[in-house]
Amino acid sequence: MRLDRMGCSHPTRLSFLRQLLRRIEAEGWVFDRPVWDMDARGVGRAVYRMRTPGGDLSLVAFGHDLPADQRSDRVIATAWDATFALFDGTPDAGDLDRLAANVPLQEAGRVSPRELSLSRANRSVRLFNHVVERLAAGQQPDEAMLRETGYLMRTTAVYGSGKFGAADRAMIAGRPALNAPFQAEMLSVWLTRAFTVDLVEHLARARGGAAAVPLRKDLRRGLGVGNSTGLGMAPFLVRHPVLLNNWMMAREEALARVRAQETADAAARAGFHTALAAAVQNATDWQSAHPIQQAKLTDLRDGLARLDRFVAEGWDAAAPQPWDALWHWGQAHLPLEAQEALLAAMLEPHGDLIDGLGACMQADEEAHFGIDGAMRVAALRDILQAHYDWAIDTDYTDPAHCARFWYISEEKLEPRLGERFEEEGASRELPLDTGRQAAALWHALQEEDGDAPLARFLLAHPEHRLMVRRVQIAARHPFAEIRDNLIDAGMLPIDLLRCKLAFFGATRFDPRSDRWVRISLFQGAPYPDELNREEAS
Repeated sequence: MRLDRMGCSHPTRLSFLRQLLRRIEAEGWVFDRPVWDMDARGVGRAVYRMRTPGGDLSLVAFGHDLPADQRSDRVIATAWDATFALFDGTPDAGDLDRLAANVPLQEAGRVSPRELSLSRANRSVRLFNHVVERLAAGQQPDEAMLRETGYLMRTTAVYGSGKFGAADRAMIAGRPALNAPFQAEMLSVWLTRAFTVDLVEHLARARGGAAAVPLRKDLRRGLGVGNSTGLGMAPFLVRHPVLLNNWMMAREEALARVRAQETADAAARAGFHTALAAAVQNATDWQSAHPIQQAKLTDLRDGLARLDRFVAEGWDAAAPQPWDALWHWGQAHLPLEAQEALLAAMLEPHGDLIDGLGACMQADEEAHFGIDGAMRVAALRDILQAHYDWAIDTDYTDPAHCARFWYISEEKLEPRLGERFEEEGASRELPLDTGRQAAALWHALQEEDGDAPLARFLLAHPEHRLMVRRVQIAARHPFAEIRDNLIDAGMLPIDLLRCKLAFFGATRFDPRSDRWVRISLFQGAPYPDELNREEAS
């Protein structure tokens, strides 16, 4: 739970988009596109429908004619190339007209509980135009350009869980198709990917007529959906400690189950070699202009090369518990980037063993909000010492250890990060400084009677209620707390972003600063019209 490792996370088969694709395949969801009303400029509306055992779900897409000077990936943008809503059911004409009046406005509009998510996307202009031009001329696009970018559109926000009037998480959590984390959002992005390819082929036909050709299947598979993500996502992992614990616990349990296997059969070894080769190819294709990520990519490529040699020459796959031996070797000889890639590759061929853990990754956080006021002060001190030793000895009067503060932007109502000694606003600081709060609680408890109940302490010191609750949660949930100082001068918010995005299933993590990143989702995954059991596994 340290940021340096969390910031090296890789997607695994437990990632939320992988869980979605497996469910779609297992339940036999049926896809169609009942509405396609797009003109030669790509302006209009479309509906992508999935028929599921629990009812229909539809992505309603709107294409726009966006002037170049209005195209921006910033969250403060007010216009986009395309906007989307995931609709619960099949929309009728009245629903489509209502959505057309609101969805293109995004935050400025309003949607209803019939909508499960709200999102928007912009074209990757150079590549998008190149693909349209080539297809219109009866040619396939340049493969190197496709590999370099990896997507035709990138989303700039995918909102769910009740924002702007959409359905609250509690309204869908009991539905099997959506009860895993972020399934509505992942479904929206997956169907957005289908829309982007349909759109370029539509524009190519409008321009080239009978000479136009569709995108070659293998090239289509190599495209994902890009995403630009900033600080608004970062505090999520702090604000949802039980959910974070369950994500991490599933990952650690999966790794433990694989390591405990007494043998590595031929199928598992073959699956591991395939996953390792894919990791090497991904590391080769993965590019970044950010110096921090460039250094990590060097570590990843060098580490994977070392791992490849060891697997070929030094790993005894016939020895007892070979996966455990391989993991121990990786911890001793690989940098964190390559260790995390090794973890993902080791999990990949063991679906029968670990896929069921996906059902353990949600959380009823309401059940964990109460404080046990009868707990004795001494017991809470023991928990602090056991779980917050990383925090309680830090000197938070040192400017380097309290250099930053989290706050909510008045303009966009989203989290931002300020420099405490250079900017105003620290008086409105968000309580995300868990390490400093733990240390303050620890020092406040030193003069208290160890046999006294916490309720008495909190009556006199209510400012510690938030941290007492977190400490009691951490006692029962060992992965609930990020064990690093989140207001330190050296803290990198992109480490928080990468950890969460890896659980989504994101690849091609490309920081543009220490505070926002671009990634790709569903690259290499099947499309709705081609999904089958083998491709969705």
